Amino acid sequence: MFTGIVEEVGTLVVREDQIAGGQAIAAVLQIRARTVLQDVSLGDSIAVNGVCLTVTGVQPDADGAGIWSTDVMAETLSRSSLGSMTAGAPVNLERAVTPHTRLGGHLMQGHVDGIGAILGRVPGEHWEVVRIALPADLARYVVEKGSIAVDGVSLTVSAVSATDIPEPWFEVSLIPTTLRETTLGARDPGEPVNLEVDVIAKYVERLMGGRS
Repeated sequence: MFTGIVEEVGTLVVREDQIAGGQAIAAVLQIRARTVLQDVSLGDSIAVNGVCLTVTGVQPDADGAGIWSTDVMAETLSRSSLGSMTAGAPVNLERAVTPHTRLGGHLMQGHVDGIGAILGRVPGEHWEVVRIALPADLARYVVEKGSIAVDGVSLTVSAVSATDIPEPWFEVSLIPTTLRETTLGARDPGEPVNLEVDVIAKYVERLMGGRS
């Protein structure tokens, strides 16, 4: 589990794809980081742009930073923006929560529900409003003032479109800290972002469906 409070922005330094039939069936990612490698062990979970991945190796550096590696399967490559990510890309990183972690955001599983896209940005004096396209099958889970994870960042929905329009969207308001300390500050219109809706909404829908 994660909380959506990004600990640092790392860098994807190496991507090695395993190709079969002209398509990537898996990939090994090597990511440079510092904070998330403190007390890290093989098998630990780290969220990369909201995707829960397992640490398979660590190469420490003398300056306290290091490079950690992880394996990504075809399912994850096809269902998240990791499939199109290339070396040099910045990534949001967060270690899995512990029983003593403060829940500053909201509970997240690190299981991406779909890929959205930045539609536009409107800067303001104290925050920036960002509109994001939403896959139609996820629109029913997103509500105004509810929680959503965008590239692993826990955010509050400030506005939503109707759920029955062909291209639904939602908006979030990003404070200066979020703009500065996560990758969302540099996302341009058209760029993809990973989305994870509030899991409680999905459980409620499942339970209500079973009752009816």
